[in-house]
Amino acid sequence: MKMISCHDCPLHDCGPFIPHSEEEKTFLNGFKAGEMSVEPGTQILLEGSNAPQIYTVLEGMGLREKTLEDGRRQVINFVLPGDLLGLQAGIMGEMQHTVEAVTRMRLCVFRRESLWSLFRNRPELAFDLTWIAAAEEHFLGETVATLGQRGGIERVAWALVKIFLRLRGLEKGTKEAVPLPYRQQDLADALGLSLVHTNKTLSRLRAKRLADWSAGTLRVPDVAALAEVAMTDPEALPRRPFL
Repeated sequence: MKMISCHDCPLHDCGPFIPHSEEEKTFLNGFKAGEMSVEPGTQILLEGSNAPQIYTVLEGMGLREKTLEDGRRQVINFVLPGDLLGLQAGIMGEMQHTVEAVTRMRLCVFRRESLWSLFRNRPELAFDLTWIAAAEEHFLGETVATLGQRGGIERVAWALVKIFLRLRGLEKGTKEAVPLPYRQQDLADALGLSLVHTNKTLSRLRAKRLADWSAGTLRVPDVAALAEVAMTDPEALPRRPFL
């Protein structure tokens, strides 16, 4: 697998991301330690581990998840291209959740020990790193509000809107349909619902012609109508930095 130069990074051409300057690309090209390709089902980062690397997702999709002592699972977030993985271990010493590949993934690899050179030498990129961490905290807060205050159909509609807008921003699929290779169990575990309840809720949304998730594709003919059910904003997500 030929390594992609930061000067040719495909994420620069994606709508959701703020492209780096040529100077920043040169720095990141030296900061980058390599690339890694993983197969579906691979645990990229393991809860409780002290990982020596952090990663940016170039291609593919995964899950962030936490497992309770009795084996029950909470999906924390759906991992998509542009996401940063392993920052928690880089700052706090160990991972508090697991990251698993759902599809084949390609990752940019950065050495954790080099992280401090970014803060010393490139304060604008260090600010980007802080922004990424703050955005993740904001999303987790919105997720807690969803689990605590939204009903079942509102939760499912909210999750589908967020995922659909992220994937459409990444120019995956078409205006009304995006690839969604996750399982219904993954969505249920993210929203604190049973698989049966999630399946019935998806059927209700399909019957109302608001969303149809089948055969690995999510179709949303009217995202504003689905967002109204979810009580959320249907607008495209703001542009954001990445490493």
